[in-house]
Amino acid sequence: MTNTPYGKDLLGPFVDAFRAEGLRIGFYYSLIDWHHPDFTVDPRHPQRNHPDAMKINEGRDIRRYAAFMREQVRELLTGFGRIDIMWFDFSYPQWKLGELVGKGHQDWESEKLVRLVRELAPDIIINNRLDLAGLQPDIVTPEQYMPRAWPKRDGGRVVWEACQTLSGSWGYHRDEDTWKSTEQLVQMLVGTVAIGGNLLMNVGPTARGTLDHRAISALSAYEEWMALHERSIVGCTQSDFTAPPDCRLTQNGDRLYIHLFNWPYKHLHFDALAGKVEYAQFLHDASEVTWLRPSANTLWANTQFPVAEDELTFVLPVRRPKVTVPVIEVKLKSGSAAGIQK
Repeated sequence: MTNTPYGKDLLGPFVDAFRAEGLRIGFYYSLIDWHHPDFTVDPRHPQRNHPDAMKINEGRDIRRYAAFMREQVRELLTGFGRIDIMWFDFSYPQWKLGELVGKGHQDWESEKLVRLVRELAPDIIINNRLDLAGLQPDIVTPEQYMPRAWPKRDGGRVVWEACQTLSGSWGYHRDEDTWKSTEQLVQMLVGTVAIGGNLLMNVGPTARGTLDHRAISALSAYEEWMALHERSIVGCTQSDFTAPPDCRLTQNGDRLYIHLFNWPYKHLHFDALAGKVEYAQFLHDASEVTWLRPSANTLWANTQFPVAEDELTFVLPVRRPKVTVPVIEVKLKSGSAAGIQK
């Protein structure tokens, strides 16, 4: 700390500020340090195309670097109180460029590193980027990718977290212009929880340490939507019920949440839900949503239509509510909530 231009602890005040807001603490730790004298040139290193890259590596010892990392991690886990997550980033043993090879668990001495972390913080969460194929990670972290279903390993579901960006860049980029729309941001959150995941959304500060207006606008989109729809996300996970077209489902016990990505005309048909609903309402205004009862009507009369015995048809307003993603909260009858997945 005292060897930095600032001359003081930079991390402590951040930790204190987050704790003051009731937030738990997780540290991002870069396994890559191109400035360390023992970090060898590899296929991702800025000097990878240097004609004397192999000669530069002479005298460098990645084992000393691994030992240096362990001492840094020791400091992080002993100097700032309880730490809940160590988010290591990242391994790339499959990368090759001429005689240069990428780095993995042997370079980081990942087994020693994990043992140290577990010793100092037994209840901590460690992600899956230490290249430990034989060790089940606490959490799997797909990056800049939206899975279509709950990720699995060896046939079983994993605990997972999608790491995404508000724009196309992890750090602040003045001229970067692929910022996600409000609708896209909220749908990414809903879509992640609907298949059992958590969303880690990155925001990069400017060189002044502030957030620019685009980042503030993006974060405000979450703040505004979550203010009325938080309970369709927090504590929820994937449901066993099959979602109607253009919808995503989340569930928490006897509460089923239907997120409408596309607004249908007047009716929302939901299979296998008939007889299981006690009450339904929109979350944004708490107004009741009614549904049609099963009927044997036919389509031959222009004011009648059939509703199957196992089908529930919600009756919706013709006009879409002015909400980024409208949500119907369904209170399931006792014994009907078995559709939740863990």
